[in-house]
Amino acid sequence: MITLHHLNNSRSQRVLWLLEEIGLEYEIEKYMRDPATMRAPASLKAVHPLGKSPVITEGDVTVAESGAIVEYLVDTHDPSMKPEPGSEAHRRYVYWLHFAEGSAMPPLLVRLVVGRIEQAKMPFFVKPVARSIAKRLRDGFTDPEIANVYGYIERELGQRDWFAGDAFTAADIQMSFPLEAAAARAGIGREFPNIRAWLDRIHARPAYARALERGGEYGIVGS
Repeated sequence: MITLHHLNNSRSQRVLWLLEEIGLEYEIEKYMRDPATMRAPASLKAVHPLGKSPVITEGDVTVAESGAIVEYLVDTHDPSMKPEPGSEAHRRYVYWLHFAEGSAMPPLLVRLVVGRIEQAKMPFFVKPVARSIAKRLRDGFTDPEIANVYGYIERELGQRDWFAGDAFTAADIQMSFPLEAAAARAGIGREFPNIRAWLDRIHARPAYARALERGGEYGIVGS
């Protein structure tokens, strides 16, 4: 039996969605973020040394990291969730599977850190310096990089309905978290109609709805 160690409002939601798409039987161990720090509870370290989610266990196998989990579940339980190896669609599938964390998430994470610097409590004489640094980071890196990365995604989704091609694959599941996070936290809106249409398509999938029901709180949906 597969067990998903699931943290609210996290990347583990897409693993939960994949489990529903494949139709596997599984159990969920739920963990809640600390409301003050937004960090995962220390109890997750009993599952994996880094104490982060998602993590799955199946028998004596433990797999961490979203991309590795997606590859494990697809390769082990449902290869139909990826295109035929050697095909152009498969090359796109592998690309987007890694693009999600390698290119799409970093500028969003930097933007999140910058926002917290701007909002952090600090001595009044430090605030101007901290906010000046944060503004330079936002104006010089995060906003241009978000526009560059998500503009590229927008153009790619203008060529096909799904990331690997004409068919829905696990690459779409892997890409869901950065695009939902971008819509919620980075103002990805009407100027990105192809991304918004893709989000509408994934949100309409029955397995996606079932995953929301089972997973509980997932605050970045619907933005």
